[in-house]
This record gives sequence, structure tokens and C-alpha cells, in this order.
Amino acid sequence: MAENKKQTIAADLPPISKLINLVEYQDNAVVSKTLIDTRMETVTVFAFAAGQGLSEHTSPFEAMVSILDGEAGITIDGKSIHLKAGEMITMPANIPHALQAIKKFKMMLVMQRV
Repeated sequence: MAENKKQTIAADLPPISKLINLVEYQDNAVVSKTLIDTRMETVTVFAFAAGQGLSEHTSPFEAMVSILDGEAGITIDGKSIHLKAGEMITMPANIPHALQAIKKFKMMLVMQRV
């Protein structure tokens, strides 16, 4: 009986995914996929082709960027940072920031609305 209950619980769980495989690179493009979008937070994965980026902007929310693959240049409040796969940074709310693909890269963006 306990074995049947374990199988039922496992069958009810969402499938396991690798973040890096949730978006694919496209030439000359930025591709995104939103994983969570609630009143309190968003989680989005992005794939940036080489040379692509997001121009300088601000957000009223603190955000965490985690590089999954490749290399990105991030500018926060005029200061440049070079991030590689496996590295992350937190961007403060209301501070100008921009992202640029040094090499094609994938990232996960987590934004909490508090």
C-alpha cells in the first residue's frame, strides 16, 4: 500500500527540467520564456544571441540574474561587470542597468515584487 502511495505522489509532481534547455538560441534574437508570473514574483529564462542585449532601463523591483551558459556584460549604475556561466548578481531596484551578450548566453531572471 505504501508503495502505491509513493507512485501516486511522484506521478502528481511536475516534470523535472534543466533550465538551460528551456529556451534555445536564435540568430540575432533574444528569446524568453516565463516560468512563473504571479503578483509577487516572476521567473524568466532568456537566450541572447551574440551581440544582442537589453538597453539601459530601471525596474521598481530588485532582481537576480543567474548566467546559465555563455558570457554577459552587465552594467549597473554605470559600472560594468563581466559574468560567466555559473555566476549571478543581484540588481537593486530603481538603479539603471543594461545587459549585452559578450558571447551568446542564457540567463534566469528572478524578480520579486515586494
